[in-house]
Amino acid sequence: MLNGLWAFMMIAGIIYGSFNGNIQAVTEAAFQSAGEAVSLCITMLGIMSFWTGILKIGERAGVIEALTRKMTPLIHFLFPELPCGHPAVGSISANLIANVLGLGWAATPAGLKAMEDLKELEEERRSADPMYARSVPEGTASGEMCTFLIINISSLQLIPVNMIAYRSRYGSRMPMAIVGPALVITLVTTLVAVVFCRERQSLELKRREAQKWRWQNRGMQNRGMPGQESWTDGNAGGGRL
Repeated sequence: MLNGLWAFMMIAGIIYGSFNGNIQAVTEAAFQSAGEAVSLCITMLGIMSFWTGILKIGERAGVIEALTRKMTPLIHFLFPELPCGHPAVGSISANLIANVLGLGWAATPAGLKAMEDLKELEEERRSADPMYARSVPEGTASGEMCTFLIINISSLQLIPVNMIAYRSRYGSRMPMAIVGPALVITLVTTLVAVVFCRERQSLELKRREAQKWRWQNRGMQNRGMPGQESWTDGNAGGGRL
C-alpha cells in the first residue's frame, strides 16, 4: 500500500513538472532529497548504534533482567491471563523498555519475538480447551496480542531519541525541547490504551464465561432428553448447531 502511494506521488510530481515546464526543478529536488536521505540515514545509524549498544551492555550486565523482574507485576496487570514465567513476559518487558527509551528500532526484534510467543500460547489454549477453541475462531488475535499492539502504538517515551535526532539533523536550536510535550502526550495515550484494554479484557472474559455456561447447560439438557441428540454437534460438551 505504501509503496503504491509513494510511487503515485513520484509519478504525479514528474508528470505535473513536465506539463508546467519545471522538470529541471523536479530533477534537482529528486537528487537533493536522495542526498538528504542518505545523510539522515547515516546520522540515524550512528545514534541508533549508540543506544542499541547501551541496551546490549545493560542486557549483558543484568540490568535488563533486573528491570524485567521489576516489571513483572505491571506485565501481569496489563496481561492478566498471561501465565507466570511464560517466555512472552521477557520479550514484552524488553520491548516496553526499549520503547520507553525511544529506541523504536531496537524494540522491533523483541516485539516480534513477543508476538511469536503469544501466538504459541494461543495455540496451546486452543488445543487444551475445546470450548475455548469453539468460542474463538482460529486465526483470531488473542487479547494479549491486541493489548500488546495497542500499548506499542501508544508508546510511552521518556526520551524520544528518533525525534531528537531528526530535529538536530534539520537545524533545530533546541532539539531536546520535544521531551516534555512528548512525555505528556505519550503518557496520556498510554493511560487511555491501558483503560481501554482492561475494559475489553473484562468484557471478553465475561462473554466467554457466559458462552461456556450456555454450552454446558445445553449439554446437560440434551443428555437428559432422549431423542434430542440432533440438537448437538456430537462433542462431549454439546452445542446447538
